[in-house]
Amino acid sequence: MKRSALLTLLVLLVVLPSCTSWFFEKPTFAFKEVSITRFSPADVNLLFGVEVKNPNSYDLNLLSVEYTISINDREVGKGKTDKEVKIGKVSSTLVQIPLQTDLGKLGDPLLLLFSGKELRYKIEGAALIKSTVGTVPYQFSHSDKFNLKR
Repeated sequence: MKRSALLTLLVLLVVLPSCTSWFFEKPTFAFKEVSITRFSPADVNLLFGVEVKNPNSYDLNLLSVEYTISINDREVGKGKTDKEVKIGKVSSTLVQIPLQTDLGKLGDPLLLLFSGKELRYKIEGAALIKSTVGTVPYQFSHSDKFNLKR
């Protein structure tokens, strides 16, 4: 009897995490805006607005996000946010992602930022998302073009 109960528990522990996908649709991450929050001779602080869409019929909590941001195929910085953000059911929330980088890393993209021309960006990383069905790590990558918000 104990063996069958132990075997059943073991099967449930293996099978249940794979069933999460039955109840959990992955959120999408889309870049919406960028602005300069601080500019000095040595570095620049940027604030990226990333829209997180929750397609699920229950709330999600974005626990943390680790990210790398590239502009015009040049990595300009990495970061991590640990501020928990609630994303309501079947809705989207604008998440602010700060980035501090030195001017040397920006190089040509810095000139393009001020010129108002369109820039290519890529944001990729990992998010930790908590929901009613558990906590799920989620890898994301999104590329597109943008103009600097003035």
